[in-house]
Amino acid sequence: MKREQFSSSLGFVLAAAGSAVGIGNLVAFPVMASKNGGAAFLIMYAFFVFFICLPVMLAEMSLGRHTRQNPLGAYTEIGQSRAWRTAGWMSVITPFMIGVFYLVITVWIFGYLAKSVMGQLTELAAPDSFNSFINSNELFIYMAIVIGLTFAILQGGVKQGIEKAARVLMPMLFVMLIALVIYVFTLDNAMLGVKFFLIPDFEKLTGKVLNGALAQAFFSLSLAMGILITYGSYIQKNNNIVQAGKMVAGLSVLVACCSGLLILPAVFSFNPDIQLSELSESSIGMIFMFLPKIFLALQADIGYFGASFIASFFFLLVFFAALTSLVSIIEVPVASLMDGKGVSRRKALYTLGAVMIALAVVSALSFGRVEFLTNLTSYGLGSDGMPTVKSFFQIVVDVFYETILPLNGLLLCLFVSYRWKKHNLDAEISQGNSSFAGSLLQKYVNFSLGTFIPLILAVIFVNTVSTIFFGKNLLF
Repeated sequence: MKREQFSSSLGFVLAAAGSAVGIGNLVAFPVMASKNGGAAFLIMYAFFVFFICLPVMLAEMSLGRHTRQNPLGAYTEIGQSRAWRTAGWMSVITPFMIGVFYLVITVWIFGYLAKSVMGQLTELAAPDSFNSFINSNELFIYMAIVIGLTFAILQGGVKQGIEKAARVLMPMLFVMLIALVIYVFTLDNAMLGVKFFLIPDFEKLTGKVLNGALAQAFFSLSLAMGILITYGSYIQKNNNIVQAGKMVAGLSVLVACCSGLLILPAVFSFNPDIQLSELSESSIGMIFMFLPKIFLALQADIGYFGASFIASFFFLLVFFAALTSLVSIIEVPVASLMDGKGVSRRKALYTLGAVMIALAVVSALSFGRVEFLTNLTSYGLGSDGMPTVKSFFQIVVDVFYETILPLNGLLLCLFVSYRWKKHNLDAEISQGNSSFAGSLLQKYVNFSLGTFIPLILAVIFVNTVSTIFFGKNLLF
């Protein structure tokens, strides 16, 4: 079958930005920045995006466009060994399993969007609301709707599905984000949050904070998930990969900055005397437990309908971000099955979708409804020095998102630099960008991918394994 392609470089940029701009950018980043130096954290995040992540992005995109293959096909075609084929399998299985838990989170967001539209802010802001919701039967109704939307987009293929959705959803997302930032600026005490975010505190940039900024940059750009290899295989040969990569990186930083100007001013307008320790460390806690309280408090100023509208607007924004990321994640295993077995997109989508939905249901049941899935095993060390009980959902997150992603990134750098070879990478990037050959960027990309970037990823991988599974942080 003829390889599908994006209609233009802009189509690729919007689709890739859709995968990059997710829950981590919109919610996790503001919390991390607030606790770790404000603008100082933002500066380091931007530095890591362009000097560490951009070379990896260019490598993934180039590998995909050169081979016209998914990650498994690319590693197999060039690697010509069982070891590299195994690395290709890891780059396909990883996004598939990440898609399992990301589907569950997207369903939660859609559920809160629906409840906000119905004006149920009092219920959402209740102390035990989130736990009740994720263990309710209505969750599976929302899951069916999210699955239907996701499959409808993927069924349309690259141009009529992924690209078309990105061209609609991403501009809407940016407009909605800016509109919410402007609105939040009108709230009392909002400027306290703006100052807190924009005034840098470089004294807080410890080794642990820098590691967090790098991890946030790496993961928020969807690196090592196989997404950019797969999307790269849909790029036209005359498109400028460097320009496209820079635009995706820039949009990711822009959204992170805007989200900081949204979340923190909203928090300070809610409580100008708030202590940073009160902010949830996780995106889940911020979205589903903390922010509904802020939306409920708005009723005193703008009334019931106004507060419900703002809450609905916010959850629609986050849902768009989650949906575009989910589509990108699922496209990787779908493309792999299509390429590897020669099956139609519909058959690949429904075959993999059935397995993913089954695992997502298992994940959704592991928050108390099914005891076995909730307390599946124990590993690592908690604050009491004892192994921590882990649910099926948490195991998937720990193994595939936290641990295998940096390993995939390490293998990618080694593969491109020492198996595919740097001169082949240069030749591919130079197509559509004649000025790349001999440039300072070319020298930096070649040097960084073959030396300190894989070293950094190796350190992150080893420390992640030690921290999560053995309770010993080797670095901090």
